[in-house]
Amino acid sequence: MNSLPTTIVIENVLQYKMRGKVAYQSYLTASTAINVTYVKRYDDPTGKGYQRPVDTKRSTDFAIYLSKGEDALFAPVLLNAAGHWEFSSYDNMRTNYGRLVCKGKASLMDGQHRLGGIERYIKETNTEINVPFLAFHYLDEDEEIHFFDTINTKAKGIGTSLSKYLRRNDDDYSWIATELVTRTESPFHNIGSIIGKRTRGRYITLQNLYKTLKLLFKEQKFLGLTNEEKYQIALNYYRYIKDAFTKEWMNYGDYRITHIVCLDALSIAGAKILTKCVNDRGRLNYDLMHKYVNRLTSLNWSSEGPLKYIKGVSGSKSLAIDLIDLMLPSS
Repeated sequence: MNSLPTTIVIENVLQYKMRGKVAYQSYLTASTAINVTYVKRYDDPTGKGYQRPVDTKRSTDFAIYLSKGEDALFAPVLLNAAGHWEFSSYDNMRTNYGRLVCKGKASLMDGQHRLGGIERYIKETNTEINVPFLAFHYLDEDEEIHFFDTINTKAKGIGTSLSKYLRRNDDDYSWIATELVTRTESPFHNIGSIIGKRTRGRYITLQNLYKTLKLLFKEQKFLGLTNEEKYQIALNYYRYIKDAFTKEWMNYGDYRITHIVCLDALSIAGAKILTKCVNDRGRLNYDLMHKYVNRLTSLNWSSEGPLKYIKGVSGSKSLAIDLIDLMLPSS
């Protein structure tokens, strides 16, 4: 399985030690990387396999990502050469710089979806790209499994909220959500978290805001607005709500108004309200919006009140119907 029909040579390799283990860094052409690696599936007959089957969608998504061109950067794949690769330096002056002679395939510990996407990309485009790698000279099978487990259980992704923040210049709702958290005028300024970590007093994440904004602006008539215009609409709508329920807004423990299920309900209802506030010239009547929101002042948002048990998407939709009936009683 891990044999090669012919020896493969990799040039321009840096050799070094990582925690006592000899490792190599360099790059391969994509076609060479595909040919010189293999995957130990979890159902390998040896009992020493660990990799899940390739997720075709993830590989396809990565191939699409690569099609973006020079901006499509990616991390090195992680390999275990298992003693099948031999290093020789170019000269005595640079003992850590040289070539690898590959007499067998390396186990692909991390990066199978990247490599799957790369394989699809080079086949469809008939091109070659360089694939960076980090290879350990030798890990035994138990060390390899332990390392794989560590990578996939201990390492943590950046999270969806921080991801939305990083994409704020390319995604409308990410930008608006970020502004709602960072601008001091916003009702979310003191209760929102950019990094996605909920702490005492900051219990609404950027991802929460991102999703609720999509509910607020789901109607087609708002597609042509600029980000700043949408921000001003969202700012005023949620600020009117906060002004109507100041005590409840700032007390997450005793009241549910800023719990996600209720916030989403307010946004679903808000989408309906906004359409009623747009005049014939396409301008928004903020006084009318304020009037509709003030019709909610009799609502009991207490955590021990009638909203105590609403949960999930169905709960948000059900509550939104009640909110609309209160704000637009004649509709």
